[in-house]
Amino acid sequence: MAIGNLPGKWKPVQPVHLQLPNGRHRLYFWAHGPQICRYLAAESEDGRRYQVLNPLEGVLYHPNDRAAFGVPSPDGVMFRHEKSPDRPADESAAITSLISNDATNVYRLPDGSFELYTVALVPVPKSDPAYIAEDNAPGYLRVVDRLVSGDGLHFEQRRRIIQRDANDFVDQQFYYLSMTPTSKGRVGMLGHYRCAAQTMDLEWCFSPDGLTWYRPRRGAWIPRGNPPAPDCYGIYAASQLVNHNGLWHLFYTGVNSSHNGKHSHGKPRQVIMLATTRSIWA
Repeated sequence: MAIGNLPGKWKPVQPVHLQLPNGRHRLYFWAHGPQICRYLAAESEDGRRYQVLNPLEGVLYHPNDRAAFGVPSPDGVMFRHEKSPDRPADESAAITSLISNDATNVYRLPDGSFELYTVALVPVPKSDPAYIAEDNAPGYLRVVDRLVSGDGLHFEQRRRIIQRDANDFVDQQFYYLSMTPTSKGRVGMLGHYRCAAQTMDLEWCFSPDGLTWYRPRRGAWIPRGNPPAPDCYGIYAASQLVNHNGLWHLFYTGVNSSHNGKHSHGKPRQVIMLATTRSIWA
């Protein structure tokens, strides 16, 4: 597999693959590089050799990306106030509504449109009980937003869909949302992040329309392993479940270290693991 038109020192991470109606393949990923942290799209005829459509125009931007310097997120987050001198003249500044944290998933809907779930950062002061000094991003809450698009490249209508409420613990945050479409609605896998414990669970949730989400469990759907199991600290779901031979399969990343990297059960590592079930209805 190869990705062309990707500038040197830009590394692709967190890929999401979609099959387009014209037979082409599209790959979304976050690109990390010097002053670069943006969500890009690449396309391919054969699913192996991809070309980035436009590296200077991100689908989304992280506040640490040079195009986002001096531009606030929808929640007022701005990591750098001065324009980057390294931003090329033909690269536009990021749009406020497209500034996001990361952990993004994109889906093509039956009507041909696209929906995107991503994580936003919401600032909180040190006086707020939700401020967790041990977190790797103290002073910010992670919540989930949804955007939609006609072509899967230009997203709009950003809307907050999941955030901590009165039934959650004060250190509860949401790290990602991936979903699987079914005839009954969307089955979601929510990154259930407890900041104080630095653990990541996979929480089951459901939505009939992608806008209103129900969270009946408020806890782990798939239990983490007991220490020193490779998934004893965290479970990170893939973009969707796979239905095969009457079973639902979930490929996920298991980690044995805390999110802030300060503790681990054995040498820190990440492994790909598999869980299966006959029913995805909690």
